[in-house]
Amino acid sequence: MKLKPSECWGLIPARGGSRSVPLKNLADLGGRPLLDYCAAAGLAAERVSRTICSTDVGEIATLCKTLGVEVHDRPAELSGDDTPVLDVIVHFLNDIATREGQVAEWIALLQPTSPFILPEHIDQCIDALHSDPKAGSAQTVIRCPHNHHAFNQRVITDGWVSFRFPEERNAAYNKQKKPALALFGNVVVFRTECALEQRAVFAEPSLAVEVPPLFGFDCDGPIDFEVGKALLAANLIGLPHLPRP
Repeated sequence: MKLKPSECWGLIPARGGSRSVPLKNLADLGGRPLLDYCAAAGLAAERVSRTICSTDVGEIATLCKTLGVEVHDRPAELSGDDTPVLDVIVHFLNDIATREGQVAEWIALLQPTSPFILPEHIDQCIDALHSDPKAGSAQTVIRCPHNHHAFNQRVITDGWVSFRFPEERNAAYNKQKKPALALFGNVVVFRTECALEQRAVFAEPSLAVEVPPLFGFDCDGPIDFEVGKALLAANLIGLPHLPRP
């Protein structure tokens, strides 16, 4: 597959089906469709030359064209609940390579369920990849809250609850003794070749770009939409790149 050196495209995977919220990618969050947020970030990122949405739904395609986002048609067989996003990415890359003869060296995966992406988050990941040719990807991360730490996790068996890692929990019983952990933030940028070779979006080795915790917000279910609206209404999230709704 021929690559366009030092070029990054933003890819938005946005299918129509959703178990939690009907047409989730078009659902309202703070006066605009959920998909608007990641699209605006991709379009505003200085290092992203094209922002493209892979979708199977006409309404989403129409919205994307209104926003200035390119549309790539996704076949029905890649639009199910259990379709791995990597399969969507592979189809997208192979199809574009066939049509245009080459694809970008880097792809930024912009997921609509991560609405609080800043353009600079994307650019920072791209810059990190550019500065380290050994890296397969770069991803934003947030610090894991103490209550969510792996050593604090429980398992439930027949109504009984116990620590998942009892020995580690006994040895590291307070915040100070636990090793620092991180959670995925809001965007991953991968080298196209590495992702295809490893069959992994988070191609290894992966560089960490830390972002403030609130920017790692995941908007997946009905309660998440209410929380997201509250964060926006309280001006706790600054998104200066967004056009007025």
